[in-house]
Amino acid sequence: MTTENLMEPSLEHCFELRCRVDDPVPLGARTPGEGRHFARITGGAVTGPRLEGTVLASGGDWWVGRGLTVSLDARYVIMADLPDGPAGVEVVNRGIWRTDEATFARMLAGERVEETDLYYRTAFEFRTDHPDLQWLTESQFVGYARAEPGVVIIRVLRLV
Repeated sequence: MTTENLMEPSLEHCFELRCRVDDPVPLGARTPGEGRHFARITGGAVTGPRLEGTVLASGGDWWVGRGLTVSLDARYVIMADLPDGPAGVEVVNRGIWRTDEATFARMLAGERVEETDLYYRTAFEFRTDHPDLQWLTESQFVGYARAEPGVVIIRVLRLV
C-alpha cells in the first residue's frame, strides 16, 4: 500500500465546552504545579453547531505536572438540550498540556496566552444511552483547549 491510497484526515467542529473549575488541590505535591493535583468542575456550558447544553457541577480534572508538561484526566457530566428534554452524557477527557519557558513566564505574569502559544490537546470518550446522542459514542473526538481564569475552554472536533 502506498501513501497515495491513504485518506486525508478531516475534522468537523461539533461544539465548544466551557468548564468552570475550582483552584487545584495538591494531592501530596510539595512544589506548586508539580506532581498530582485535582480541580473540581463546577459547571459550564456546551455550545455549537451539533450540540447545546450544560456542563454539570460534577467530577473534575486530575492532573500530573512534570516541568512544563501536564498529563490530564477529566471526568464529568454534561446535559444535552434535546427536543424531548435534557439527556445526560458522561465525558471522559484525557490530554496533554505543555509549553515553553517564555510562554510560561507570560502566563505567570498574567498575560493572555492563545491556543497557538501552547500545546493543549485532548481526546474524548462520550458515554450515553440516549438514541439521539449515539453519534457521540460512535466516533473519535479530539479537543483544542485553552484556559482562562477559572475556566477551561475546549473546541470539540470529530475525526471524520
